[in-house]
Amino acid sequence: MRPLLRVPPFPGAPPTALTVPESQSAPQLADEELDGLVASLCDTRVGGTYWAARPELPGSEYSLIRVAGDRARDEATGAAAAATALVWAESGSDATITGDCDPWHLLQGAAEVIVDAGDELALIAALAGVPLRCVGEGAFASLAGGGRSALRDAVRRHVVSGWRYVDPFTRTDMHVREAIALCCFWRQLTISNCDITAAVGFAFWKRPTVEPLLWNGATRVPFVSGSRSFSPADTVAMWKSRTSSSLLGALERSGARLIEVEDGFIRSSGLGADCVPPLSILVDRRGIYFDPSRPSELEDLLQNGSFAPETVARARELRGQIVASGVTKYAASPDSAPDRPGPTRTLLVPGQVEDDRSVVSGGGEVRTNLELLRRVREAAPEAYIFYKPHPDVEAGHRPGSVPDEKILSLADEIIRSGSISSIMAVVDEVHVNTSLAGFEALLRGKQVVTYGVPFYAGWGLTRELGPVPSRRTASRTLDELVAAALLIYPRYLDPVTRLPCPAEVLIDRLATGALDRSSGIVVTFRRLQGRVNRVMSGLWTR
Repeated sequence: MRPLLRVPPFPGAPPTALTVPESQSAPQLADEELDGLVASLCDTRVGGTYWAARPELPGSEYSLIRVAGDRARDEATGAAAAATALVWAESGSDATITGDCDPWHLLQGAAEVIVDAGDELALIAALAGVPLRCVGEGAFASLAGGGRSALRDAVRRHVVSGWRYVDPFTRTDMHVREAIALCCFWRQLTISNCDITAAVGFAFWKRPTVEPLLWNGATRVPFVSGSRSFSPADTVAMWKSRTSSSLLGALERSGARLIEVEDGFIRSSGLGADCVPPLSILVDRRGIYFDPSRPSELEDLLQNGSFAPETVARARELRGQIVASGVTKYAASPDSAPDRPGPTRTLLVPGQVEDDRSVVSGGGEVRTNLELLRRVREAAPEAYIFYKPHPDVEAGHRPGSVPDEKILSLADEIIRSGSISSIMAVVDEVHVNTSLAGFEALLRGKQVVTYGVPFYAGWGLTRELGPVPSRRTASRTLDELVAAALLIYPRYLDPVTRLPCPAEVLIDRLATGALDRSSGIVVTFRRLQGRVNRVMSGLWTR
């Protein structure tokens, strides 16, 4: 018999077990503990193929029938209490539903369930409190009319005993309650993707890591490369910066619901401009975090959300993990810090890609790196200023390069090597336009001054010299900001198991270098192309 709790077959992920058979007797659980597991399974609606298809159901009550054999199904259908029978079978002309389905979804309108006594649907129906009739002999026969004690016994025998639960990411033992929580995490992810009918603007090299995070549990993500027609019935996931203006116009005219997808804040072990696939994405149905002209899901979380104490505590631990490991947007770096110039007030100014959507949308009057430097020097005439060019600009792929002599007319030193986190260790303040480096500085306890409108400005954690939307009125702690921006808003993919994972797993993988995704023919070609671009633009002759 299969375990009740299983890992969904996410696209691209090799089969991974959540359990291993255990011959030793499981610890005896008191009735109260078993009741807690029953409540947890029912509340989270996990067990069986909980990730799978959720077909349209009848508008009135029905009898859900899952019985093997045509004759037995005919008899069960004839004995059904409800006027409508919903027959779930592997195949057959009498089947209403075939293939893997979410059993919890099928149960939600059922007046009763008629099922083979050895089918896990019997246990799930009992957990859901749906009246049950079992056909034949089998492991769950006692659940039909057996009451609370029979349900406890079934959970003890088939969920607790006989299995040892194993964390798929660490391969260490985990409690059944942790396994339930992880399955709930995966279930919520697949449900959030159920209405996506197309995905546009996704480069081929991004799709393998993006697809598991946009999968609906039943069908492959419908990536669209060319043109096609859309209607108001469509929900389209869109990488907007890579969607052609003609397709974007067609989408807007169609009335389709649009979902923006972008790189996450902890992205990968390499640059997106080098075609290194993202291991984290942001999926936003309201706007996008870097565009202050309208609210995004992240802004709504920060303005109106409430954060449970355990979530804030988890965010605090995650922040400590990030700082200790040196992980930034493009993974971890052990590089040494530059020398601090004595007791002088010292600032870091990170450059940005000048045509980046965050600069165009949220930079206000500051549209160039030179203008940012000019304003920082004006605000801090006596400070020692480090300037660090953006890695995509240094790689030769994106605009934003400034001649060294112009930089040094405003800044004191240009730093090209070393991670941004190592530079932050020796500065007092970080001055940014809209750069994510400002958020990373907040994680490290630095004072941050903003000249544009990044997502982390306006919550009482930064000093703003740019226009902040008046709708941002809430005050947030740093750990609440981390909870929203790193725990709730993004989606993460474990590069080892290829499974969607919690933030902590990806941080650990990047910190330990568990997998380097920065190699490959596409990445190699893009890096060579970047070198050519640098030579052609004269960046080597500094």
